[in-house]
Amino acid sequence: MCKLSWSISGVLLILLIAMSYKFIIVGSVTPSDDGRQLLLLEPAERNFVLAEMRTFLSSVQAITAGVSEENMTQIAEAARMVGAQAQKTMPGTLAGKLPLEFKKLGFDTHSKFDELALHAEQLGDPQHSLQQLTTLLSNCVACHSIYKIDVALK
Repeated sequence: MCKLSWSISGVLLILLIAMSYKFIIVGSVTPSDDGRQLLLLEPAERNFVLAEMRTFLSSVQAITAGVSEENMTQIAEAARMVGAQAQKTMPGTLAGKLPLEFKKLGFDTHSKFDELALHAEQLGDPQHSLQQLTTLLSNCVACHSIYKIDVALK
């Protein structure tokens, strides 16, 4: 009976490791015809990610307008709108489909927006905010260079 319990435990452990690898590290990714990694998502999940990207872009526009007007309040508000608080609305099903590197870029981007907001309030230097935005945008460029999103076929 003890050997059977150990065997079942071993199989379950291997299954847990395999599932963790699939859902935490790899996600639902296949090679794309343009050399990027193709993320296969349900329509609602894809729409969520694309809406988040559009919100990033709107925030970037508001931040650059704030920099040109030296309006630190506008910079801070626009950056905070897409900071870490914005991540709390991500559907749970989506987290398992996104590869670890995509999640890291996403978390880092939200974090950089929070940092930009904080520095805008504390330092009041539009040039510093612009430098931070330039650094932050490298995450956007990296993500769009690596990933392509499509709807999973059923």
